[in-house]
Amino acid sequence: MPYSTQEKKQALVRVRRIGGQLDALAQALEQEADCGAVLQQIAAIRGAVNGLMGEVLESHLRASFALRPAAAARGAAAAEAAALEQTIALLRTYLK
Repeated sequence: MPYSTQEKKQALVRVRRIGGQLDALAQALEQEADCGAVLQQIAAIRGAVNGLMGEVLESHLRASFALRPAAAARGAAAAEAAALEQTIALLRTYLK
């Protein structure tokens, strides 16, 4: 779940946009649109959902693995921050 007000607003905007894409897909199917156009719309929806998933997951990771005072005290904060950034980058690559 997005934790900040701004993240929540951005997530809701994306969800509404995906809803619009789904409505357009339903309309294309009802009108028996060309198969290529339908497949392209499905791919666009999948990309939008993956983007939303990436944003929510990143927000969750940042909140869950926020640098803990104990890590900072033992000097491990920089290493933990780097590991978190690397994990987020890997997830973004996977979700593309």
